[in-house]
Parts: sequence; C-alpha cells; structure tokens
Amino acid sequence: FPPTANPPSKTPMLTLLKQARAYGLGVVLATQNPVDLDYKGLSNTGTWFLGRLQTERDKARVLDGLEGASAQSGADFNRQETERLLAGLKSRVFLMNNVHDDRPVLFHSRWALSYLRGPLTRSQIRTLTAANTGAPDEKSVDHAAPAAPRPRPATSAPAQDETGYARPVLDPDIPEFFLPRNETSAEPGTRYLYRAALFGAARLHYIDRLSGVDLWKQVAMLAPLDGDAPANPWSESAVADPSLQPGNEPEPNIGFASLSAAATNKKSYGVWTKRLGAHLYREHPLLLQRCRALKLYSVAGQSEADFRVQLGHTLREGRDLGLEKLRKRYEPKLKRLQDRIQRAEERVAREQSQSTNQKMQAAVSLGATLLGALFGRRAVSSSTVGRAATTARGMARAAREHSDVGRAAEKVDELVRELESLEEEFEAACADVRADVDPAALELEGHAIRPRKSDIEIERVALVWAPWAINTSGIAEPAF
Repeated sequence: FPPTANPPSKTPMLTLLKQARAYGLGVVLATQNPVDLDYKGLSNTGTWFLGRLQTERDKARVLDGLEGASAQSGADFNRQETERLLAGLKSRVFLMNNVHDDRPVLFHSRWALSYLRGPLTRSQIRTLTAANTGAPDEKSVDHAAPAAPRPRPATSAPAQDETGYARPVLDPDIPEFFLPRNETSAEPGTRYLYRAALFGAARLHYIDRLSGVDLWKQVAMLAPLDGDAPANPWSESAVADPSLQPGNEPEPNIGFASLSAAATNKKSYGVWTKRLGAHLYREHPLLLQRCRALKLYSVAGQSEADFRVQLGHTLREGRDLGLEKLRKRYEPKLKRLQDRIQRAEERVAREQSQSTNQKMQAAVSLGATLLGALFGRRAVSSSTVGRAATTARGMARAAREHSDVGRAAEKVDELVRELESLEEEFEAACADVRADVDPAALELEGHAIRPRKSDIEIERVALVWAPWAINTSGIAEPAF
C-alpha cells in the first residue's frame, strides 16, 4: 500500500478502507514504517495502535494521519500532546488512538522475565532449601557470594526498586543537567526516580531550490542511557522541546538509576557528538508536501489540512484567471460579430425603405401610364410608349430592391447563427474552467529536504537525568 506507486492491490484496498465498515468488515494495516503507507489509508483508519517510532519521518507521517482522521470524524486533536506521548514510548508501551474517544490512551502489554543467575554455590543451595528445614544458619550463608542483581525492566513492566542508588560521581568535564519534574497530580504512593539520558541540541539549515526553502531550525534530541548504552544512542532518541532548560541541581528525595560505563567516560561524548550530526542529517529531514498537479509545495510546519485549504484558494484563483483570459480572447470576436449584425440590420432597414419607395414610384408611374393610355387623345403615342418603358424599368428596379432586402435579411440570419455558435463555444469553455476540482481529491506526495551537512551546528551534548514516576503497581512513566 505504498504512498507513490499504484500496484494492483492498492485500489481495492483503498476501497475497503473507505467502504468496508458499512458492511461490517474491518481492515488492519500493520507496518514498522508508517512513511511507507499511503496517507489516504492512514486518514481512513479509525483506531491506531502506535509503538515506538525510530525516525522523524515516521512520526511526522503518523501525526499527519492522526490529524486527518480526527478532522474527518470531527474530533479534537492535540498535535503537541500526541507528539509528546509518542516521544516517551518505551518497549511494550503503546499509544491507542480511537476517533470515537476524547483523547489517546497509553497502555502496557504484559511481560515475562526470567533472570538466569547461573550455577549456584553450595551455600546458596542451603539458603534456598532452608525453608524446608527451618531458619538458615547465619554462619552457613556465603556472604562473599554476590546476590543476583535484579533485572532492569522495560518501561511497561513493574520497575525495580532503584531508589537506593546514590548520585553517580562523574568527571568534571562531563556536562550534567537535570530535567524539571512535571507538576502533575500523582496517585498516593507514587515515587520518583532519575534515569540517565543523553541530550543533544543543534541548529539545522535546510535549503531547497524547488520549494524555495531557506530555513534554520532549532532541534533537540533525547536518547535513553539506562542499561548498557548502545554504540549509537541516537538511534533510539526522540525529539525534545528545543526551549527545554535543564537545571543544574537535582530535586530532593529522588533516587538515581544505575549508569553505564560508557556514560561515565568523557571520551564517549565526543563520539556521540559526531554521531548526532550524522543522525540528524539522516533521520531529521524537513518534511514538506508537494502537489504535482499544481506544482506547489507546502511550507515548513504546515499541516495537510492547511495545505489543502491553500490548494483550494489557488484553484479558485486559477479559475478566475482562466475566466478572465477567456473573456479577453472571446470579447473581440463577439464584439465584431455584434457590430456586423448591427450593420447588416441597418442595411436591411435601408434596403427595405428603398424597396418600398421604389414600389410606390413604380405604382404611381404605372397608374399614370394607364390613365394616359386610356384617356389621352391618342391611345398610342411616343410619350405613352416612353412612360410605359419608364414604368417597366421602375418595376424592375422595385423587384431588384425587394431581392436585395431578402439577401440582406439572410445575411443577418447567418451572422446571428454565427454569434450564437460563438457564444455556445464561449460558455462551454467557461464551464470547463468553472468545473470544481475538490482539493481533497488532489494527489499529494512527500518531499523530504535534508539539512546541509556543512551547516549542522551541534550546540550541546550532555548527560541529563530525567525524572520518572513509578506508581504502586510498579509501572514507570515519564514525569518530564
């Protein structure tokens, strides 16, 4: 179900996503990379189960899809709150968003963990079997054998009791800060724990000739460092608030989680600084949307809904401009035809008047000739013959004038038909331009702009302690 290509499976799948619920049929889309799914399928999905997302492109695609689905259902959508929840997801923690609910819900999947200690010593065996024989002998316990360390759980699992750890001592060259704790109401019995994270702040420069982008952007990343720190912690990082101002001192009565050896080595931070630049270039592009039909690009931070509103405005402007061009093209032709019709009608009137006068003159001449022939002294004379010839010529002219009137009237009819044909052509062209194009039907595609490598400015890479809230059930959630 790709966003750009059109395989044979895509059309029936899109039809199912749009119409199957009317027939009681559900559709499930499952993927590890939301950016590989067409946005129309995402916006037609009513229930979402979101796990931890690795790349900014996937997060942006998910947020755009959630916003589109909420807009279609008429539900409110808090993009910043949803982005914050996604950034704090850990293993086995999922965010469920249902368009029929008021807000997204976090839930934890079940977990099972068996810590394999390894071969037991004889003293440990006696300790384990003491329950069958009575209390263990204090002297028989091998105090030198270390107790099995309690495993580090995932976020969704009951957290270990780490509040006994003291604040680790770090090299003075390692920058260390503390994130402020949210002042939110917590249930009775909730305790807090500082967990290590890697904080990185940078400025990115995006330049793209096609979309006209020339933008500097402040970004901040937060990567977990609890447990064994990976070679590249930024691979599991999440976007943080660039305006975040960590403090220099911890809050009282909050314990510290254990810290990996790599996090206590100041050389690690130089390596992580270089890898942050590579991570930001690879995984933090500026995501725009492109409408190929209109050759337009969205601006940075513009949602799909706002971009479609802009496209609708552009379509209306294009329609008005097209109508104005049609008027300028057809107006001279219509004007010429109307002038020709007016002149032809004037000629018809003139020819009609001349024909009427000629008929009257011919009738008068004919009457005079007949009277002269009947009541004159001589029935036939040269003057009588001359008047008769004149009368005949007058009648011939009257006939020609009448014929001219007919031809002029035919010319008027011909010009009127030509004008009607041109007006129909003009109206058809206007109807094509006025044909409404739904902005929602326009095909959009993603346009990723990577930051310029030479302009990536790493401002800070530091160790930060993030407070986590652990409820009475042992479930840990971020409190920052």
